[in-house]
Amino acid sequence: MATVIYPSPIFGPVKSRRLGISLGINLLPDDGKVCSFDCLYCECGFNAERRTKKQLPTCEEVATALENRLTEMNAEGSLPDVLTFAGNGEPTIHPQFDKIIEKTIALRDKYCPKAKVSVLTNATLVTKPKVFEALNKVDNNILKLDTVNPDYIMQVDRPCGKYDLEEIIKQMANFKGKAIIQTMFLKGTVNGIDLDNTGDKYVKPWIEAVKRIAPREVMIYTIDRETPQKGLQKATREELDRIVELLTGEGIKATASY
Repeated sequence: MATVIYPSPIFGPVKSRRLGISLGINLLPDDGKVCSFDCLYCECGFNAERRTKKQLPTCEEVATALENRLTEMNAEGSLPDVLTFAGNGEPTIHPQFDKIIEKTIALRDKYCPKAKVSVLTNATLVTKPKVFEALNKVDNNILKLDTVNPDYIMQVDRPCGKYDLEEIIKQMANFKGKAIIQTMFLKGTVNGIDLDNTGDKYVKPWIEAVKRIAPREVMIYTIDRETPQKGLQKATREELDRIVELLTGEGIKATASY
C-alpha cells in the first residue's frame, strides 16, 4: 500500500488540481497521521497504521518555517498562488490553529499579497468557536461534505469521535456564503457493501443540503492516488459532469477535478 506522508510544517510548493501552485502548511507531525476522520480513500493511509510519535509543531515553529520559505521563494521570483493548510490529517485539530491562521495571513500580506490562504478541513470541528472564527478569516474555507447519508459517512469517512451531521450542516450555513464545499465521489464494493455515491440516492439529498449551506462554490473530485482500502474506484468524468450540471441547474457554482 503506497501512502503519502508530508513534511512538516511546510512542504512544496506542489501543483494542486483545484488551487494552482500551492505552498503546503502541515500542522501535524511528519512521522504519521492525526485525523478526526479515518477515510477509506485517504492518501495518508489509515490512522491506526500511521500513528505519530512526534509532537505537533508550535505556532512559532510554523510561522518561522513559513517566513523562511516565503523569503526563499521571493528571492527565486516564484511566489505561490495559494498557501494551503493540508498535510497529514485534520489541520483544525491543532490547539493553536486560530493563532497560526492570524500569523499566516500577516506573512501572506507581507511576502505574497496576491496569494490566497486556503484550509482543507473535514469540518468535524467547525462548531468550535475559535475554529469557526479562524476559518471565517481565510480566503478559501474548504469544507468536506461527502454525503448526507449517515451510514455512508460511517462506512467511508469513519469519524473518530462524535459527528453530528445536522449540527455541522447548520454551522456550515452560518458561514453565510464564505465557504466552499468539497466532496469526494467514488465507486467500488468493500466487504460486500456498494460504496458508489454518484447516483441520485446520494446526490439529490446532498444537493438539498448544499442548497441549505449556500456556499460560494462546490468542488467535486474523485480518487487521484492509490487508496489504503482496496476495491475503491474513480468516478467517471461523465458521472462528475452530471453532478456539476445538477448543481449549476440549482444556481450553484461548481467545478469537477477528474
